[in-house]
Amino acid sequence: MRRLKLALLTGAYLCLALIVSLLLWRMGATPAVGLSAFIGSLGLCFAFHGIISNVFDNAQLKLDIETVREAHSILVEQIEKIDARMTTLVETVAEDAEKRSAELTSEVHQLEDLMQRMSERLESQLTHQVAAARHSASANARVAAPVNAMLEIVQDALAENRVDLYLQPVVSLPQRRTVFYESFSRLRDETGRVMMPAEYLAVAESEGLMTAIDNLLLFRCVQIVRRLAKQDRKVGIFCNISLASLADESFFPQFLEFLQGHKDLAGSLIFELGQTAFNQRGPVEARHMARLASLGFQFSLDKIVDLDLDFQDLARADVKFVKVGAEMILEQLEEQDGKLVLSSLPDLNAADFAALMRRYGVEVIAEKVESERQIAEILDLDIGYGQGHLFGEPRAIRDAVLAETAPPADFVQAPLRRRAANW
Repeated sequence: MRRLKLALLTGAYLCLALIVSLLLWRMGATPAVGLSAFIGSLGLCFAFHGIISNVFDNAQLKLDIETVREAHSILVEQIEKIDARMTTLVETVAEDAEKRSAELTSEVHQLEDLMQRMSERLESQLTHQVAAARHSASANARVAAPVNAMLEIVQDALAENRVDLYLQPVVSLPQRRTVFYESFSRLRDETGRVMMPAEYLAVAESEGLMTAIDNLLLFRCVQIVRRLAKQDRKVGIFCNISLASLADESFFPQFLEFLQGHKDLAGSLIFELGQTAFNQRGPVEARHMARLASLGFQFSLDKIVDLDLDFQDLARADVKFVKVGAEMILEQLEEQDGKLVLSSLPDLNAADFAALMRRYGVEVIAEKVESERQIAEILDLDIGYGQGHLFGEPRAIRDAVLAETAPPADFVQAPLRRRAANW
């Protein structure tokens, strides 16, 4: 750019000198004078150019010097600011470090105090736990004494055949004709006092004595059914069976063998277990239930706590009866959108519950019926069977009949001997 500018100026100077020479020549000057004028004009232009360039260069130099001075001033100012900030930062870091050090020291002291308190607390807790353990051991010893006493009473009752059979009628509705009986076992101690299941079932289940009780109950139910058949009374008996008996691999084959000899009673003997036990059955229990069903025996569920049942599962397991507490089912009645439903099954009309069960081959039995008011409401729900004190309380079989249905000694003793061997 600088070279182009110089070339243009040189051309301009030449043109100006040539114009001066031509003017002099036209004014009558000789060629030598014109040439001299040309050279002089050209020299004068270059001299003038040098002066002007120096002036401009000096001005530019001064401007550059001022710019550098300003930049230096700004730089010095920024350096001073940075130095001030660095000084402040160093002071802040020093203060923070000192403050943090003081905080750490305080936290260490707090941790030491906390550890000391925890140590004292743990020592106190250990002292209390040792005292509690001693107290619990003595309490367990006091509790174990009555449990062991009840276990001995149950064992003696089974060994001495002090097990009574009670029957409660199950009637058809609305005729109230007895069509089934539910059997209950009651144990007597050596003084003759009748013990309710709540007293001995927990001990019997935990000590593996339920198979012996189930064995005895089964034998007597079979004998009662045969006795009723001789009297031309075609009624069935609900016989309770425990999940422990269904799971007992050593007991069940003998149980099944006994039933194979009495499979003509399959339509009159219904095995009953609670809803919770049914839901908790495993592969072994399910397989044994299927083997009983293959002989024609049926099943019933009681102790119902949830009406939202798996109907297909009931049908697969050959469950033919479900016993529902009268008060429970009536308490679940509620009105929704102008129709009466059960709170457990809000999408189903309450009156259709029993009909739906029948579609899966299951009959509903209202148990624990205590009043005529309950009967009226149960009939509105199309329930076909009832059981409860209103129709008859559980009654003990007479001693003479009980003697006739007494099982062979080995029938009950075998499970007791197996339990003793397992000890």
